[in-house]
Amino acid sequence: MVQQQFRHGRRGKSLRPFQLSAGVQNRGYSLLLQKAIVDFGADVSFQRVPQKFQEHYGFEVPATMVRQITEEHAAQMLEQQSLQEQMPEQAGVPVVVAEIDGSMIPIVQTAAAPAGEDRRKARKLGWQEARLALAYAWGTVSPRFGATLGGPAEAGAQWKDCVIRAGAGSQTYIHGVGDGAPWILEQKEQQFGTQARYVIDFSHLSDYLAAAAPACCPANPNGWLAQQQEQLKLSQVEPVLDAWVPFLERTSSAAKKEEAPVQACYRYMENRPGQFDYRAAIAKGLPIGSGQIESGHRYVIQSRLKLAGAWWKEENAGSMIALRVVRANNEWDAYWADSQKKAA
Repeated sequence: MVQQQFRHGRRGKSLRPFQLSAGVQNRGYSLLLQKAIVDFGADVSFQRVPQKFQEHYGFEVPATMVRQITEEHAAQMLEQQSLQEQMPEQAGVPVVVAEIDGSMIPIVQTAAAPAGEDRRKARKLGWQEARLALAYAWGTVSPRFGATLGGPAEAGAQWKDCVIRAGAGSQTYIHGVGDGAPWILEQKEQQFGTQARYVIDFSHLSDYLAAAAPACCPANPNGWLAQQQEQLKLSQVEPVLDAWVPFLERTSSAAKKEEAPVQACYRYMENRPGQFDYRAAIAKGLPIGSGQIESGHRYVIQSRLKLAGAWWKEENAGSMIALRVVRANNEWDAYWADSQKKAA
């Protein structure tokens, strides 16, 4: 666009009134424009954003600038994260449901290529686990999310922050549910101690049961499966395990699940004592399935970071996860309002 330009005297400083009032620079991007760019870049691939800008605003922005601006703000969101570490002394809400799990996202690692060689040949493609945590006060519908590409300890810290922000206090009962991965159980103990109880996701356990059913009852595997499920919902764990002993495959303990399904199911339950108290959870009206965290992985992380053909540098993936969490936690407007204050 063409704008008026004035100058103080013949050699004085030039003034552009529109530029000053709009808060933009030549070839620059106002904070409002950056917000619109990041709004698109948070949800779709950077290459698609120029077309969307053309559709919505009548002009395009370069895909390279979309990537740069989005990743810069994502990095700021990650840097501004502040986790609550101490459980409040006040009683808190009666019950908080807490879930945590991991899923793999595509990561590319680059190394310096010899002079004259294609840098793409030095790339190494792989997968890294993104750990997502959530918590919500029982009876509410909006969970609090936290996520990290870091290890179990970092994920545990995110999990505890979610629980606290969901309203937990010193007297809150924390109900955990999930697939029982060892790192999750370890963090449950470290972060919440005896304040939390944990049950294995019933659907996940049922997958093990369904695999074992044909070997335990070839004549009626579906009926056998239903019977085991009903007994386990009554927390009759020991009778169930005892009934499986005659059907255990005579293979090594290292046998694959497909090769020894009964043994795999037996071992899965035996190694997780105290995590199948479905009767108590059902009596309290609490969930015995971890569908919330599985759904969260799809719409918080995977829908953006697992696009077809997309590979991420680790640092950019971590920042984009933080950006997606900010949106999921409804902190989007607060971030931009704070950015506007800092720019003023």
